[in-house]
Amino acid sequence: MDTLIPLLPKLFEAFGETINLVVFSLLFGGFGGFVIGLGLYVTRTGSILQNRLVFGILNVLVNIFRPIPFVIFIAAAQPLARLVIGSGINDAAFIFIVSLGASFGISRIVEQNLLTVSPGVIEASRAAGASRLRTIFRIVVPEALGPLILGYTFVFVVLVDMSALAGFVGGGGLGAFAIQWGFRQFEPVVTWAAVILIIILVQVIQFAGNWLARKVLRR
Repeated sequence: MDTLIPLLPKLFEAFGETINLVVFSLLFGGFGGFVIGLGLYVTRTGSILQNRLVFGILNVLVNIFRPIPFVIFIAAAQPLARLVIGSGINDAAFIFIVSLGASFGISRIVEQNLLTVSPGVIEASRAAGASRLRTIFRIVVPEALGPLILGYTFVFVVLVDMSALAGFVGGGGLGAFAIQWGFRQFEPVVTWAAVILIIILVQVIQFAGNWLARKVLRR
């Protein structure tokens, strides 16, 4: 405990870095994943904007990038981060890399949750004269909102894990703190302090996500 007290400012700074990385990655990766997932849903065979070519391209892209382990993806995407951000190892670069990697996984979550919407609801909307775009954004997305909230809550937890892995390759946050001041200094108390903060963060977000999803589903 005596070794942890002097490191508390660094611990809370690392906690803030983790929040920053996860929130911005969820914002950008969540938007990208939603667009790709929505594209997969609406262009699949028998869907509202059926287009086999577009669906095939999106499906192949997701299938190529989604299975890549994140540690490998960080190394593979660093040249692209340098091109876009100007650096491959600062916080902005890791937000870019995490957002890019997460978007492909999120797209499947979005697609699968949109598929839970009853085809009968869509047919009723179209029969009532609603346009395709109106049906998508006023019927399909709101109907799937509860499951989508749960899906994005799960993604937040995954992004916390991804942010910790980024600490192994020069990223900041609790992962880097635990490695530098806990693991490498043989201080398990310091390591567990970072672990406990991560657990608290995940529990708070999971509780909030579950609560919000219940509120939406009870409408």
